[in-house]
Amino acid sequence: MGNTSRRRLLQSAALGALPAAASALAAPKRNVYEELGIKPVLNFRGTHTVIGASKMWPELHEAMATASQSYVSIDELQDKAGARIAGLIGCEDAFVTTGTAGAITLAVAGVLTGEDEARVRQLPDLAGMRSEVIIQKVHRNGYDHAVRNSGVKIIEVESRAQLEAAFNARTAAVYFLGGTSGDWAVETPVKIEECVAIAHARQVPVLVDAANMLPPFGNLQMLAKLGVDLICVSGGKHMRGPQCSGILAGRRALVRAARLNSSPHSDSLGRGLKVGREEVVGLLLAVEKYAKLDFPELDRQCQQQAEYLRRELQKIPGMKTSFAPHDRTRRVHRLVAEWDTAKLSVDELERKLLEGSPRIAVLRDGKGIVFTVFMNDPGDEKHAARRMREIFAMLH
Repeated sequence: MGNTSRRRLLQSAALGALPAAASALAAPKRNVYEELGIKPVLNFRGTHTVIGASKMWPELHEAMATASQSYVSIDELQDKAGARIAGLIGCEDAFVTTGTAGAITLAVAGVLTGEDEARVRQLPDLAGMRSEVIIQKVHRNGYDHAVRNSGVKIIEVESRAQLEAAFNARTAAVYFLGGTSGDWAVETPVKIEECVAIAHARQVPVLVDAANMLPPFGNLQMLAKLGVDLICVSGGKHMRGPQCSGILAGRRALVRAARLNSSPHSDSLGRGLKVGREEVVGLLLAVEKYAKLDFPELDRQCQQQAEYLRRELQKIPGMKTSFAPHDRTRRVHRLVAEWDTAKLSVDELERKLLEGSPRIAVLRDGKGIVFTVFMNDPGDEKHAARRMREIFAMLH
């Protein structure tokens, strides 16, 4: 074949490929939710897993897609990413887990086994191991099942004296709930500083469930400075990393022991808590961004949205509004709305909000509902106010 013929063939092949390439570029993106008949909701519940918790930072998608196209050593990736995350928090070591619950499960397992691989394989058989974790009764919550996954017994205490008396040869750790759970007015009998001092005097590590401690990022740094041994936090809530990600950070020996109980180690209690290279990369980038955010400005934006919503709801005849107290460790704006439920029940209003357009997810509180203004896009508050006006206008 001559040069001219070859050139024509190549040109013809290239030109023939252009329509297909152009068509691929121009093809609209699939909306899988739409295909499945699922309508997204406006989130006025907060960072709740049942509705997706948060929205990932848009720039993470490309980095995670790129990460998925190469094979790497997962242990090496966890080493490198964990070192960066630990540096930002101010502790010795860290690694990426499957959410806060995954971090708690692995943290407890690591405390029980240390770096003894025979004990790693032995779990959940606790023969020869410590078998109790102390928790303050007000810190019991629906997620502390993650503590019990390894088979330990939870010992509840209600005062400093009870805490001090609870330690014995079977005590493996102290679990502390860092944020608020349930009743916002409940106070913790023994503060974190006291817990750390009491436990460390007995050579027992303290594990903090910090899922409800963001924002700001400084709360994690505060825990590290206090000498907390293991810090467990979500990467997929206010941090806006991959929804299935979390962080276990703290003392290097304990973090390394926890990793031995996790994937990719096959004969381990945490093998099923697998984190892919994509999640590790996505969370690392999310942490790096989150650590630099202007948290006072984010709070001002949320406050403005919450105050707008309150002003609009107060225009509805018979509507009473108030703000719930902030959490112990962070500011979350929760607007409580109450009305004459004889005219419209809480169940009915919640249903109307969730089935309307747009769909709106809220929380319940006693005789009313709660709008959690925390992870909203600009303008969400206007949609919520409009739907509330429409619903209550139909009662008159």
